[in-house]
Amino acid sequence: MIGADLSAEQIRGITSFVDIEAPPPQDEPTAHFLFGTNQTQPVEIAAQRYHKGLAPLIIATGGINRHTGIVEAHMFRELLIEHGVPDSAIRCEDQAANTWQNVELSLPYLREALESGLKVTAVSKWYHRRALHCLATLVPDIGPFYGISWEPIYAGEKISRTDWLGIPDGKRRVIREWKEVPRRVSEGSFRGVTIISGAWQG
Repeated sequence: MIGADLSAEQIRGITSFVDIEAPPPQDEPTAHFLFGTNQTQPVEIAAQRYHKGLAPLIIATGGINRHTGIVEAHMFRELLIEHGVPDSAIRCEDQAANTWQNVELSLPYLREALESGLKVTAVSKWYHRRALHCLATLVPDIGPFYGISWEPIYAGEKISRTDWLGIPDGKRRVIREWKEVPRRVSEGSFRGVTIISGAWQG
């Protein structure tokens, strides 16, 4: 059983590997790419940064959530507007059923961002390492890009960097990323990424 036989060093290694956090410099505006979810933390992050002049373009993604039936991108857009972000700053991809499609179906918006001179910041769950690989694989000329993370809540429990192993929903998700990402990189379906000088690069 994974977990019972892991050393503290191994647990730290797994946590570090899946962690997407690599925020942009404090004074650098970037396009913020919100990976689909039915949780609202990405909206709060993007809206706060928009009002600081750091998120001039926000790409909201996500089709119908299989658990709630909401269209994730529409929820994002409505909440962003409620938070004072103008609709003109929001791009909306509302068909994706998974992380890969979040990126694939948003390629015109990502191209718009890059052609306007903006780098990309992924906004996703802290352990959602595959999000970074999807961006690097589908947008090979993305250049250096960033990650801003948040801690999701499942069954009333926050999945944090320190508590994930003791929470079944957290353990399952983190271990899945830790196993699947290296496998996909090894087989060639994911482009590898690593942090260089504070940014993710392929």
